[in-house]
Amino acid sequence: MSKPFLLGLREATGAPALVLFASFVGFGSLVRGNGWDLAHGLAASAALWALPGQIAMVESWAVGAGLAATVTAVALTNLRLLPMVMALIPQLRTPGTPRWKLFLAAHFIAVTTWVIGMRRCSALPERERLPFFFGIAAGVWFSGMIGTVAGYLLARSVPPEVSLGLVFVNPLYFVLVLMPDSLRNRMQILSLVFGAVLGPFFHLLSRDWGLLGTGLVAGSMAFLLGRRYG
Repeated sequence: MSKPFLLGLREATGAPALVLFASFVGFGSLVRGNGWDLAHGLAASAALWALPGQIAMVESWAVGAGLAATVTAVALTNLRLLPMVMALIPQLRTPGTPRWKLFLAAHFIAVTTWVIGMRRCSALPERERLPFFFGIAAGVWFSGMIGTVAGYLLARSVPPEVSLGLVFVNPLYFVLVLMPDSLRNRMQILSLVFGAVLGPFFHLLSRDWGLLGTGLVAGSMAFLLGRRYG
């Protein structure tokens, strides 16, 4: 193993690994609660590696949705990762890098790996960035797989409310990690405030479209006010 890979692996230990472990414990419990085998849960964690998409797949199967509807739901849920891939992959690419390595790196770009990668990779020499990122990915991926197993085995010992709550640990960690940078940007502060205020209101209007409506309206308001008074 190269030194940059080991450095990335060490970077993934601690809070990132614990957060992923806790989140995937919730997913493992969800898998068993919906009648899936452990192998199915592990395959979902390994192949999708995006917790909201994994939850969408399990829930779609649970309500009897067809294959096309399930694929569409997962694809739309994971579409949020596209901007992250577009932002990080150029930092990992170097002349002569095999394309398959970039596709593999793109597969592992999720909230946690993206945050660490964006913060650390730009300070590294170009040829060390991709091995460093793979070290991060290996650490959190392994933690997520172990969390899936633990959640599946503990599903009957942990209250459903606790299991469901663990799923939200990862987005909460994402918000907290980005908070110091967000406080320096007026648009991001406004979007957080507007989102917190409008979220409950839009949820009452529509449980299916409330989150999307909140993001669209709150983000647009923050952008327009930030442009005008920034």
